[in-house]
Amino acid sequence: MKKALICGVSGQDGAYLAKLLLEKGYKVFGGSRDAQMSSFSSLKKLNIRQDIETVSISISDFRSVLQTLQRTKPDEIYNLAGQSSVGLSFEQPVETLESVSVGTLNLLEAIRFTGQAIRFYNAGSSECFGDTGSLAADEMTPFRPRSPYGVAKAAAFWQVANYREAYQLHASTGILFNHESPLRPERFVTQKIVASAYRIANGSEEMLTLGNINIARDWGWAPDYVEAMWLMLQQEQADDFVIATGQTYQLRDFIRVVFDTVGLNWEEHVKTDASFFRPTDIAEGHASPIKAREKLGWVAQHNMEEVGRLMVNDFGNH
Repeated sequence: MKKALICGVSGQDGAYLAKLLLEKGYKVFGGSRDAQMSSFSSLKKLNIRQDIETVSISISDFRSVLQTLQRTKPDEIYNLAGQSSVGLSFEQPVETLESVSVGTLNLLEAIRFTGQAIRFYNAGSSECFGDTGSLAADEMTPFRPRSPYGVAKAAAFWQVANYREAYQLHASTGILFNHESPLRPERFVTQKIVASAYRIANGSEEMLTLGNINIARDWGWAPDYVEAMWLMLQQEQADDFVIATGQTYQLRDFIRVVFDTVGLNWEEHVKTDASFFRPTDIAEGHASPIKAREKLGWVAQHNMEEVGRLMVNDFGNH
């Protein structure tokens, strides 16, 4: 039986990945900063909490990482931990850099130190690219991050590439574009929109206040994307891959789909406020996931409109 350690198992991607690995017959260790105190609500929602052995691991602490690796002896490690909000990274730049960049370095160094044949997946981000205009970013597009989060993810990406070359580690980064699901917390704009639309459809008279709704992103479905993570670690050679749908839409398009799904005209219920704008934001995000299709055989199964409808329908079931 293969063993996998998922750092950041309590997040959206961690929960869906855990479910996928369990279905594939893995023994899954779920890493969290404090496994005794964490609610693991996402794992409970997917009804897999009882199937996962949770472990306390602080990836910012090398000793904690090393002890966890020696105890669990995983075949695969998926690093999905670290501060995950672009907006929050402007308020907590040091915590963001430490949890994302130093955390990734600790995991790589611990793998090297143990000498075990561990395959490593690192959660990269399209935020590394910054604003590429209408250019579709692929694996050769240079990084010009525009947020502390993007800077941290770019540093982690190069650390992975360095350990792959210098120490022949099987270490890969998935450069994921936006991917959503019902497990997103409400501080993420997609879930904020879904929750507000649902309340308004059920009689609430609130107005939904948002920042810049003209930003454009490539939005996918999180359960599709965790399969790409797993596929990367099954390759003979480790490599980096852009994971995306290849289709870009404005945020106003997502808003329209969500409000249409609950039977409302979004323009009657949404207003924008400049104070919600970020210090530097990316106007458009375009992706070219051709390499993932050709080398991994991976193609996104859901487009933005389906993602919006699935999130609304699931929200209504709770």
